[in-house]
Amino acid sequence: MAELSVQGLCALLHLASPQLPVGGFSYSQGLEAAIEHGLVTDAGTAQAWIGDALVQGFARCEAPLWRLLRRAWQADDGAAIAHWNQWFIASRDNREARAETLQMGWSLHSLLQSVQWGGEAFAPRLQRLHALIGSPSGLAYPTAFACACAATQAGEDHGLLAYGFAWLENQVAAAIKAVPLGQVAGQRLLLALHPQLQSMLQQAAQRADATPPRLDTMAPQWSLLQARHEHQYSRLFRS
Repeated sequence: MAELSVQGLCALLHLASPQLPVGGFSYSQGLEAAIEHGLVTDAGTAQAWIGDALVQGFARCEAPLWRLLRRAWQADDGAAIAHWNQWFIASRDNREARAETLQMGWSLHSLLQSVQWGGEAFAPRLQRLHALIGSPSGLAYPTAFACACAATQAGEDHGLLAYGFAWLENQVAAAIKAVPLGQVAGQRLLLALHPQLQSMLQQAAQRADATPPRLDTMAPQWSLLQARHEHQYSRLFRS
């Protein structure tokens, strides 16, 4: 990775912060259903579940797609942005997953506009982001996050690392609440999963660089449990 400026690092820490008001804390992406069905019962099984979801799910679809969106924003390629935005929304194979990415995409868009993210020079890209909301498909969260990263001095790897770490931290936070785990156990879990982020970066680069890009959404158990969560009787999370 190229050296990152202090300004660029601050922007990425801002975007990856759990305090960013986009609602990520309210989703578990099927983890709560896995707990309900006895597949995740303690720190060890939580680590296995989240690690598999990162490497076998996130790294094979959402991460390479984020790279493609980041490149499209860098090139100001509106057709590519719209294409990958719509592709990602269509790939969500249950109602809650689709609602999650649309809600978080809309929330991040609203935040970027409210704080005038990136200043006047970035305003045209925010206008393009706003235009995507008016489309039939709406705005996906990775599209909005990639747009925000285009205003920083961060490279593609740094931006994806911030995006991936935010995803991972939300999963660990969900496990702390729902398993439940203690705060220290949660931090051990997060630390143990750090190496998986490097694997995710490498796999996402290979898939995004392929011709055509290799985006794989095949994760049957993950998809099934996310769908079952829609009908779960008692729950803390929205997915």
